[in-house]
Parts: sequence; C-alpha cells; structure tokens
Amino acid sequence: MANKLAGKKVAILAADGFEQVELTKPREALEEAGAQTTIVSIESGKIQGMNHADKGDTIAVDLTLAEAKPEDFDALMIPGGLMNPDTLRSSDDALEFVRHFFREKKPVAAICHAPWVLIDAGVVRGRTITSWPAIKTDVRNAGANWVDQEVVVDNGLVTSRKPDDIPAFNEKMIEEFCEGRHSTASGTASTQLET
Repeated sequence: MANKLAGKKVAILAADGFEQVELTKPREALEEAGAQTTIVSIESGKIQGMNHADKGDTIAVDLTLAEAKPEDFDALMIPGGLMNPDTLRSSDDALEFVRHFFREKKPVAAICHAPWVLIDAGVVRGRTITSWPAIKTDVRNAGANWVDQEVVVDNGLVTSRKPDDIPAFNEKMIEEFCEGRHSTASGTASTQLET
C-alpha cells in the first residue's frame, strides 16, 4: 500500500476525548500509504486521547478550524470516543467543515461514535452506515440505514463500529480515499441540521 495515497491530503477532525487507537492507527495507515495527515481541532495546542475511560496520550493540533480550509483536503477522517464527537457536533465550524466534504463528494471515514458528527451535520439521510451500537437509534432517527458490520462503504463514506474493526476500516478507508471524489454520492449535504 506504500504510496497509494501519495499527494493526498487528509484532515483528521478531532477534539479532547478522542479514542486514541481510533486516531493513531488510521493515521499511521494513511501515512504508510503516502498521505499527508493534518490534525484539525476546535482550539490550538494539544488534544487529550482516551483509552476507553482512562486518559491516554495528548496529540498536537496542526490547524484550528478557524485556520483550516476544507478545500485544501482530499478526504476527511473522524475518530470516535465519547467526548470527541459530542464536542465536535456542538461546534458550527466543525459541522460546516464536515459538510464541505459531502457537498464536494470527497471521501469521509468515521468510526465508533463519530457518526454523531455526521448526524448533526445533516449528511446521513439515505445512507447505509454503521457505528458504535449504542447510537444506532440516533443514526436511524437521522434517516440512515444502520447495519451491524465491521465496515460499511456507501459511496465514499466509510464507517466502522469499534477499535476491533480498525484493520477493516483502514483497508476500506485507504481504498475510498484512493478513489477520490464520488460523483454519484447518495447522501445530500443539507445546510439545515436534521433532528
């Protein structure tokens, strides 16, 4: 997979409370495939990783949402964790950043609780996705078809349930990021938040 993603720029959108392996392992896989990754967050400095309920490592933020231009990136990856997506979905800047990728039909990968961010961005209606099982009702209420599989690909959108799914998630994420824009994306990027 070396250099499969050479020249591709991937934004990793994360905040305090991200599940550490759901950021570090996909980032490592993306970089091994030749992608340039950038940690984008709400504030500058460092963000706190979690190993389930325990604090993990901190990771330096490369760009704040105020500094990051979504048009500079080819793809987006959002790690899970409980607090991370809950913080991101409360940020209008984060939601607008996410909507750009769907409007432009760029590939997006989200794992675990990260689909919460997609729900609040209003971009899951009509899509088939998976997530951490505890949020399947949220996914369904947002108009998506929730399935219990280790990885689901729906026209450039890659989703997985949990850390155990990371190998399958990474493989499909790299495949979709390599393909680039998906001209017939089935999801729509609404400017209204769906409830």
